[in-house]
Amino acid sequence: MKERLPALIAIALLFVLVAGTWWAADYTQRAVHIEPPRRVTHEPDAWSSNFVMVRTDAGGMAVNRMEGDYLQHYPDDDSYEVTRARAIGQRADSPITIGTSDTAIMDQDGSRITMRGNAHLHRQPYEDRAALDVNSEELILLPDEDVAYTDQPAVVVNGKSTMVGTGMRYDNGNRTLQVFSSSDVRISAEDSQAASRSKNQGSQDNNHESTTP
Repeated sequence: MKERLPALIAIALLFVLVAGTWWAADYTQRAVHIEPPRRVTHEPDAWSSNFVMVRTDAGGMAVNRMEGDYLQHYPDDDSYEVTRARAIGQRADSPITIGTSDTAIMDQDGSRITMRGNAHLHRQPYEDRAALDVNSEELILLPDEDVAYTDQPAVVVNGKSTMVGTGMRYDNGNRTLQVFSSSDVRISAEDSQAASRSKNQGSQDNNHESTTP
């Protein structure tokens, strides 16, 4: 029995050590507050006032610019909400465009800007072409494609010509304008020849006006 006593004492000490370790681990787990996984909600995590954001091309040249009175970033969809937005397209090979609206949502890694509330797109004059203005409650800008469009009612003023319709698409890269479901088209004599040439380039239906502004 005396020979077994040291072994029994060692086993007892080992048991106490294991039990103590288990108790300490359990106590620590209960004592340390572990935060639950963060809920992904549409709540801003960053903001800025009177900001300017600039996007550049592969050569480092500025091609797009976003300005506004106030900006909020939402991490759940990586979007930006802008108050009193001003989006400027300034590609070297295209006329400058300026989009303004009460608010704007920029998402898809900056490749889409949805302008809402008094949305206005102004294409500055270039060469012998007059300015182009588009007004709607919502305009969607695709900066990478240099395109603006809407499926809502829009008023397009191209020089002295006016087109009113539901749905519009303007490609600033090749300077083509399409107005869908047009309800009122007034093309001035100065612009009629350009409009006629554009219509002869492809088939058109009665509710589809296309021109090169």
